[in-house]
Amino acid sequence: MIRLDSIERVFQVGNENVHALNNVSLKISQGEYISIMGPSGSGKSTLLNIIGLLDRPNKGFYILDDVNTTDLSDEQQALVRRHKIGFVFQFFHLVPRLTASENIELPLILAGMKPEKRKGRVKAALEDFRLADRAKHRPDQLSGGQRQRVAIARATIMEPQVVLADEPTGNLDRASGKEVIEILEKLNKKGIILILVTHDPDIGNRAVRKISMVDGKILDDTL
Repeated sequence: MIRLDSIERVFQVGNENVHALNNVSLKISQGEYISIMGPSGSGKSTLLNIIGLLDRPNKGFYILDDVNTTDLSDEQQALVRRHKIGFVFQFFHLVPRLTASENIELPLILAGMKPEKRKGRVKAALEDFRLADRAKHRPDQLSGGQRQRVAIARATIMEPQVVLADEPTGNLDRASGKEVIEILEKLNKKGIILILVTHDPDIGNRAVRKISMVDGKILDDTL
């Protein structure tokens, strides 16, 4: 499903080249539940951005569903990203002026789905994520846990094959964070690949497969 081959990502900081990813190779099968851990600056988020087609490697190849994504144009990558990958971030990234319902519906509008089909799918998502009574509330009228549930509903409304979560509990209290992780794990049990970046060892250890990174390299990869 996912194969990274000798991936390198280099950033120029002043006169110095910084290797955010250094010769990273990785294979991920459908339905896996993976946590990526390591100190700040270890390359965790850079790796997630490469997998999510938000960034391109300087060297190496990224194969997704038998397609070499490194050969795709920006427009082609955007299309793959829209239909196959869902993102959940620490800071939610909801559109402030849109309601919960409208935020969830946004990817469907961008994909050109007809209104009647959109409405049915959004209604089902609101019910699945226990947000039906918050459908018309804007993000500033929601709790942190509710905002993250809206973000997860939006990330999965296009029924992606991969969900990438970057510190999804970082802005939440422990109870809300536990709820969010359980929602993501429930999605994983339906066959979605779940890749989770976290600093929290309790959360990281819930994953079936654990990847540790240091200085842009994979230090350990255990089941």
